Amino acid sequence: MDSKRILVLGIGNLLWADEGFGVRCVEALNEGWRFPPQVNLMDGGTQGLYLLPYVQEADCLLVFDAVDYGDAPGTMREVIGDQVPRFMGAKKMSLHQTGFQEVLMAAELTGKLPKELVLIGVQPEELEDYGGSLRDVVKAQMAPALDKALDWLARWGAPGCTRDEVAEPITDTALAIGVYEGERPPADQAYRLGDARFLNMEAA
Repeated sequence: MDSKRILVLGIGNLLWADEGFGVRCVEALNEGWRFPPQVNLMDGGTQGLYLLPYVQEADCLLVFDAVDYGDAPGTMREVIGDQVPRFMGAKKMSLHQTGFQEVLMAAELTGKLPKELVLIGVQPEELEDYGGSLRDVVKAQMAPALDKALDWLARWGAPGCTRDEVAEPITDTALAIGVYEGERPPADQAYRLGDARFLNMEAA
């Protein structure tokens, strides 16, 4: 039986405080875990339709994002299946959400929407602080969000998702020092954790 192709995608804008939640989650996974080749981990930023080929190739898609559910700041929700596009479009915070909803619609129209969809989202506290950090209530949800993501990878049959022995445990301190202040990869590149190669999105 063939392995499921799994895409773990962080979307959002690092320049606007809590908008960066999804990308920071992907960075944390890249810093702290090793994954089998069928798992692609990508910093999708705000690239919108450029992400379509990667979404179309996936059997399972897990998205990290900051989403305005109308909840208390820092509230995390796990959204599954056909509810994912609905949640991403219900109350848009920025153009990146409009763009990614279009990605999902285009994938569905071409008959290549991933069979399994999961959104792990957190309610932002602050979006108007240009160049600002994640707020504490949002940053505190990163470790639980990563735990949920790893649970989904296990359900999808991705073996060997293991902690990197040299990585610090995912704690508030480790996130603040080792991940949050780390350098972000160029916007036109995406992580491929199976063999540590970079995928150039413009070549797709």
